[in-house]
Amino acid sequence: MNTNEITSWLLEGDVSIQYQTYKDLLDTNKPRLQKRIEQEGWGKKFLSFRNPNGHWGRGFYQPKWTSTHYTMLDLKNLCISPANKEIKATVALILQNEKAQDGGINPNREIAASDVCINGMVLNYACYFMAKEESLRSIVDFILSQWMADGGFNCRSNRGGAVHSSLHTTLSILEGIFEYERNGYTYRLKELRQAKKKSQEFILMHKLFRSDKTGEIINENFLKLYYPPRWYYDILKAMDYFQAERLKYDSRMSDAVQVILDKRTQTGQWKLPAKHPGAVHFDMEQAGEPSRWNTLRALRVMRFYSPESNRKIY
Repeated sequence: MNTNEITSWLLEGDVSIQYQTYKDLLDTNKPRLQKRIEQEGWGKKFLSFRNPNGHWGRGFYQPKWTSTHYTMLDLKNLCISPANKEIKATVALILQNEKAQDGGINPNREIAASDVCINGMVLNYACYFMAKEESLRSIVDFILSQWMADGGFNCRSNRGGAVHSSLHTTLSILEGIFEYERNGYTYRLKELRQAKKKSQEFILMHKLFRSDKTGEIINENFLKLYYPPRWYYDILKAMDYFQAERLKYDSRMSDAVQVILDKRTQTGQWKLPAKHPGAVHFDMEQAGEPSRWNTLRALRVMRFYSPESNRKIY
């Protein structure tokens, strides 16, 4: 397929894919198209599973992928309208009822310490859906209290004595800070920006997937292009974050960019190689088949970065 054929194929997909294709690849914002995300396709289907109590599944974090928490992340990643009243009500419910004594969101009543990774994800979608700043302050306080000396974050820093940051958790926090800053929140913003820069450097120091000591691949799963990514880290998720931040090309991105390029099929698409196991509301795409999600995300990364420079190649 040539570029026009790939674009046409994307525009034949779910309305959420259509909206993001126009916005991110064709530089055309279509607010009416965004509004349709909640009225049809995947967005409407996710919303149909919402319970009368405002939650999905059996509450905030159970069962895993069909819980309120991960459904909210799915809805945010669809780019559903941030003004959706039902979703905003659920965000308010989470921020009111799920906080622990340390100020973080904590679904586990048997463990006092909140999970840093969960709080990064909550900050991500709560800011996207324009939660009130005062309800986010304790989460920001908690996140900053867990910032580690090597520049990143680790969900086991306050639960298992971890002394080295995790790529999983660090990226979740970065995504949360991105939405916080983008949506105009100001509480402790200077400190969050400092944490952002150090956390970005932590990922780059590892060339996105390599040990900073040996150069070996940290985890082969980091090279698999999962969707939905959930809490897991992978190189496409990281590079998609970097392009959203419009971070200047860094040569330490080159290995990851090349791996993503190498996964492009002869038809110019990217496949969905695997999914994280667990029950879901429904499958948006099938593993092993060409993936509009991965093709869209890879193209917006490649549109901004190339292995050599900041040259656009889409």
